[in-house]
Amino acid sequence: MDFNFSDEQQLLADTVQRFVRDNYSFEARRAILQGKGGWSRDMWQEIAGLGLTAINVPEEHGGLGNGPVETMLVMNALGEGLVVEPFLAAAVIAPVFLTRIGDKAAAEQLLPNIASGERIVILAHQEPQTRGEIDHVATRAEKSSGGYVLDGLKNVIIGGGAADELLISARTSGRTGDTDGVSVFRVDPKAAGVTLKDYGTIDGLRAADIELKKVTVPASALVGAEGKAFAAIEAAYDHALSALCAEAVGIMKAVNATTLDYTKNRKQFGQPIAKFQVLQHRMADMFLHSEQAKSMSYLAAIKCVDPEAGERRRALSAAKVIVGQAGRFVGQQAVQLHGGMGMTEELMVSHYFKRLTAIELTLGDADFHTQQFIATGAN
Repeated sequence: MDFNFSDEQQLLADTVQRFVRDNYSFEARRAILQGKGGWSRDMWQEIAGLGLTAINVPEEHGGLGNGPVETMLVMNALGEGLVVEPFLAAAVIAPVFLTRIGDKAAAEQLLPNIASGERIVILAHQEPQTRGEIDHVATRAEKSSGGYVLDGLKNVIIGGGAADELLISARTSGRTGDTDGVSVFRVDPKAAGVTLKDYGTIDGLRAADIELKKVTVPASALVGAEGKAFAAIEAAYDHALSALCAEAVGIMKAVNATTLDYTKNRKQFGQPIAKFQVLQHRMADMFLHSEQAKSMSYLAAIKCVDPEAGERRRALSAAKVIVGQAGRFVGQQAVQLHGGMGMTEELMVSHYFKRLTAIELTLGDADFHTQQFIATGAN
């Protein structure tokens, strides 16, 4: 299989890497985190200016019509800089969902603004009991005269506080755990009955818990056919799993580089500790783990659009397990090689480690995806 990138893909990767290097230093990131909201809309506009928010938007809606491989390259670079703007939620999950759901009106109204970066749209799907099981939907949408009434709770919605518009999944029929009966509705975050609690997460990102109490929306707020949204949600989260793996690979690349640099400059017994053979072995193991993770992220990018569901699920779960385990190993080794300083806020390595830890737990941890891998192989 040819793993070489096209000239256009390589140019994209180089452009994003240069942008992150020039605009997202450790000090710049810290200033953004300490600013209002914990992220920067100005930085978001610069990201949009590069065309990155248009990658997963079809050309007919003002996008670039790219796919998972281009997303992988962007996430590699954003991972290296630990970019905190909600790219995964707003530029991957939301546009993929809107493209797959097949609602022409919603696509025409939302996708051009997503592509331009003018509007941040967030799919709020996760609930307290979701974990890796994305078919767990307890939020209800009951029909009323001329519309629907939504009741439920969405939690740890990454980028939820930044949303100009929410796409809320809710059950219009069936029981929790059924894939049929799940619908999605457009909801204004400031609508009556919507309570949004925004907070910071361990890795520097922002998340929100969204409570819906008798939120009335018109029938036109329904996105796609009633009760038929799960396939589009699943497709969006398959892309997200691939993108998360790519982000982790970018972080591991940066962790290996900063650790090697530190060990070359940190001296013990009159010489750099990088010359100690036992530490060289550790760093070699870190490199091997990150290379294996990179290969699995390629697999995830290729397979996340595979029409054969079993093959797709098996590949994505395998990638999530390997990347998660690699991220934990690389992060732990980097912290230890930095000594006590490795856990301080003043060093970037601690922030890398926190983000790798969060990625391993997002959309199902290694244990969950190991079970998924076994289950798909048995079918």
